[in-house]
Amino acid sequence: MLIASAVFTLLAAALHVFIWYVEVFAWRKPLARKIFGPQAPDELAVTSFYAYNQGMYNLALAVVACVGAVMVLAAPSLATVGYALSLAGCGSMLFAALSLGIASAKHRLAAVKQGLLPLLSVICTLIVLL
Repeated sequence: MLIASAVFTLLAAALHVFIWYVEVFAWRKPLARKIFGPQAPDELAVTSFYAYNQGMYNLALAVVACVGAVMVLAAPSLATVGYALSLAGCGSMLFAALSLGIASAKHRLAAVKQGLLPLLSVICTLIVLL
């Protein structure tokens, strides 16, 4: 279960690094339009700042979760800290996905995609700790 916890944590982190890339570097490109839907040029001018900021949050969560998973796998003496970081990062990702799903019915599928890996990580980590 330790390996499953780390794998799901790293996969969740990788997904959030991808989201960071899209929100920070590709917001005005076709990839972002494919993922987030069309926006008029005037909307892009307004939303690009917010997407950039949100992308940086996604990167921060990914780094916290990834550092946690690496600590669990590479430094058994620091596993407790690693689990705490993994839970903090993936728990925050899960909270954000739940918030999105509650706030917007049309974004529930996106919330499931965003929250599934963090949910699996949290479940596996809690099983290891309990």
